[in-house]
Amino acid sequence: MTTAHPSDRVVVVGGGIAGLATALHLAPLPVTLLVASPLGQQASTPLAQGGIAAALGTDDHPALHATDTLQAGAGLSDLGVAARVAAAAPSCIEWLVAQGVSFDRTASGAELILGLEAAHSRRRIVHADGDGTGRCALDALIHAVRNAPWVQILENHRVTDLALDGHGAVPGVLCSPWKSGGDEPVLIPGRAVVLATGGIGGLYAHTTNPLSAQGGGLALAARAGAVLRNLEFVQFHPTAIAAGRDPMPLATEALRGEGATLVNSRGERFMQDIPGAELAPRDVVARASFAQICAGERVFLDTRQALGKSITSKFPGVTALCRAAGLDPVWDPIPVRPAAHYHMGGIKVDDHGRSSLEGLWACGEAASTGLHGANRLASNSLLEALAYAAWIADDIKGRAQRSLAGHPPSPPLALQPSGSGDQLSSRLSRLRLEMDQQVGVLRDAAGLANAICYFRALVHEAQSTGERDAALVSLMIATAAYCRQESRGAHQRLDYPHLMPGQHTEITLDQVLRIAAQISNETAGPARRVA
Repeated sequence: MTTAHPSDRVVVVGGGIAGLATALHLAPLPVTLLVASPLGQQASTPLAQGGIAAALGTDDHPALHATDTLQAGAGLSDLGVAARVAAAAPSCIEWLVAQGVSFDRTASGAELILGLEAAHSRRRIVHADGDGTGRCALDALIHAVRNAPWVQILENHRVTDLALDGHGAVPGVLCSPWKSGGDEPVLIPGRAVVLATGGIGGLYAHTTNPLSAQGGGLALAARAGAVLRNLEFVQFHPTAIAAGRDPMPLATEALRGEGATLVNSRGERFMQDIPGAELAPRDVVARASFAQICAGERVFLDTRQALGKSITSKFPGVTALCRAAGLDPVWDPIPVRPAAHYHMGGIKVDDHGRSSLEGLWACGEAASTGLHGANRLASNSLLEALAYAAWIADDIKGRAQRSLAGHPPSPPLALQPSGSGDQLSSRLSRLRLEMDQQVGVLRDAAGLANAICYFRALVHEAQSTGERDAALVSLMIATAAYCRQESRGAHQRLDYPHLMPGQHTEITLDQVLRIAAQISNETAGPARRVA
């Protein structure tokens, strides 16, 4: 492992679109990019089929995009953030084109093809290779980063802790290579640390995310004392392909934008009388599909009439996924069900991407910027990461200039290593089932209290860092869900079906542990032990 890491470096953690874009925008500052796997693997970005939202059509405007974002966010999206991100969207597309991303264009090549997705009032979804937008974007950014002389890439390196100085600031990270033989983590100093570690979908038994997406960045920030926000809001994609795979392949929302319909086992189009029908906001469609499953029905996405054989050219990725599972969407309806897909909550950040801890920024799904509110608008995720990557880089570069003027980072405190990672254990499998059943599409106090008791016990009895952090993040999500006694967006309480005045859930790990202990003490029945 490289031993020289000058303190003027910026440490970026994560190899998805958020981390790569941040590293590129930070030029000419030296960057150390830490990735827990080989670059390009285990990131959620290449699984993003839908595209990137940007108001580019002649009938569109960023203000309309912002309005749609606010409407989907169910009262918790920040007006200023939505307007700012929507305004930045066209330049984000231009930047990706400059990095080598080839978006789908009309036959003449003069105009981008714009798709329609749920809750968008205009066609504004930019695609690459049909349904391969995330993969195409990631491939281009990986190529750019590998050719960027200011970026040092450390693959297969896992951040075990954030370093903290005597003033509560973050002057670097503790990091160790996978399979390092038990070596103690090495301190990698930096004048700034950016967490771009992705989401939490891997904590659920039904998910479209890589199984490694277990909220590692949230655990790092929480253990260091950072404020987290709106952790209870987990978006469940309504059309994950139910073909026995883990993680579940995704049938992009763009299929419904092209006219595909949802039907149950009896052939009934159950979304037909719901406002927006198949193009209602994701939380609405997910609940309707889940209700069918709870009633004993299977749910299918039927593309046959709307797309027919054209699905093979317009959506080659979905076609390949279906055929690999023994389905042919040209002739067969696609079995689907809701699955954990995106986390609206995360590390609370401001307009510059700064967390509550000095020296720590967060970007992408790990961050809570205020854009998504209680329910993310389709195809706003890659956009948010791109917009904030540029703003974070500008902020750090401005602060770096001031730091060079005579304000070096404080020396870090000595920290103990937190242990090594592990493969998916039986305990983590049980945790995923608990999250699915108790902290899923529909929730209530009894189920959440049981989950809190289980996760709290697992935090104390975990046999590895992976188990402990997964349990910790699950505990934080379940506790936030227990405390929000209303139904809003992606958070639906069977025992509290009505809206309350809109407010955010801001919480620290210390607060979570105190609340969880109180809930555990109040929960009737014998103490639960992890299996």
